[in-house]
Amino acid sequence: MTRKPLDRTPSPLVKLKRRLGAMRPMIVGLAAVAIIFVAGTAAYMLVEGWGLFDSMYMMIITLSTVGYGEVHPLSRPGEVITALVILFGVGSFFYLAGAIVQMVMEGHLQNLFGRRFMQRSIDNMRGHVIVCGFGRIGSVVAREIMGEGHDVVVVERSPQLVEELKFQHIPHVAGDATKDEILEAAGLLRASSLVSALSDEAANVYVTLTARQLNPDIHIVARSDSPEHSQRLNRAGANLVLFPHRYGGMRMAQSVLRPTVLGFMDLAMRGDIEDLQMEQMTVSPQSPVAGQDLVGSQLRQRFNVIVIGIKKADGNLLFNPKPEALLEVGDTLILVGGKQNMTDMRAVLM
Repeated sequence: MTRKPLDRTPSPLVKLKRRLGAMRPMIVGLAAVAIIFVAGTAAYMLVEGWGLFDSMYMMIITLSTVGYGEVHPLSRPGEVITALVILFGVGSFFYLAGAIVQMVMEGHLQNLFGRRFMQRSIDNMRGHVIVCGFGRIGSVVAREIMGEGHDVVVVERSPQLVEELKFQHIPHVAGDATKDEILEAAGLLRASSLVSALSDEAANVYVTLTARQLNPDIHIVARSDSPEHSQRLNRAGANLVLFPHRYGGMRMAQSVLRPTVLGFMDLAMRGDIEDLQMEQMTVSPQSPVAGQDLVGSQLRQRFNVIVIGIKKADGNLLFNPKPEALLEVGDTLILVGGKQNMTDMRAVLM
């Protein structure tokens, strides 16, 4: 005789309890008070023949136990109704009040409104960056991007890291980044870039594939632990695949071989010095330098910046471009100069 497999599917009641979570006692108490209030009001109207306002007022003073007298003299059935309201209604009312106090004391109510406020803030973002994973790599990525003044939304499923995100007031969505609804809650359809920094290689591939399907125009940077796996991420739709461990080792080697050069690059990238910053700017169709050569644009004379490279629209890179190099629409200039000079140049020319 074969034994039927046990059905482990949770019942609808269990699913409802899980969905309500910490809100369940308050919702149960609120529902009980509402049912008793409506039933009592209807009972006074039918049995005593009172109007709607008088019946509702009688229910309010009875449930709140303020001690006022009856609205009208009660008949014996009316007294029975009042007794039932006191027995069941007042108990439900105090149960509801206790549930609210408990939620406030335990912080559940604050977390609920905090999540809603944060989700509204995320819904209003446009052109932000989504960082999937807040581990050793993802946390650095998120802080660096936020340090540059850009909006960031972190997707993280670890409860410990989610608490850290709350403490640091970083916009985030708690959940699995491989799920469509979680990425959509993070504003994937409105984001400009996505960084998949999960520790699981397969998860990075899945996130990249999902993000590319939902938003074909988004710029995706994916983490990989080995160059052998980069092809999977490229096929999934990643614009750029990076190897943190490999680059970390290369930087350590360069800090021994060329410490001064590496120090200069770090200062320029971080912008810690007011008169030193490395930046990129793209030539727009409205830019007055579009169609001019490097000498004719007079970027050095007007803004005191140095053009160390030009990335053409076809992806070709020109390092240390010649004076006659032509600046075309879509070209990306790699610049070194002061922060204020960069700001002035972007406002006038780009």
